[in-house]
Amino acid sequence: MDWNEEVSRRNEQSFWGFLGLKLISADSTRVEIGLTAVDSHLNAMGIVHGGVLSSMMDQAMGTMVATLKGKLGVTTHLNVNFLSPMQAGELVVTAFPLHETHRTLTLRSEVRDGKGTLGCISTATFRLLK
Repeated sequence: MDWNEEVSRRNEQSFWGFLGLKLISADSTRVEIGLTAVDSHLNAMGIVHGGVLSSMMDQAMGTMVATLKGKLGVTTHLNVNFLSPMQAGELVVTAFPLHETHRTLTLRSEVRDGKGTLGCISTATFRLLK
């Protein structure tokens, strides 16, 4: 079993699985994760809760760290900008590496809906675990 398969297997029993995330693709240049947003992902205004969107981006960037380094990292900083409200339906988060040192990785991510509307963007720094 390769690294991404092992992480995906463990993720099914964790917060990843609770949210309903699905790994679409992962390589050294990008990670894509999907979510079918349903009523339980919405806030009182009927749009996808910001915590769901933030979690999607954090999970995608964490998966990018694991894909690049073959080991896990922990989020030390997460900055999120919400741009457009996201509705129930298909969402895709894409994560990209930006900068790497011997102990940290900085990444960016974005969430888009099925129409391609950009809902939010984020950057994060991850500290590599030993």
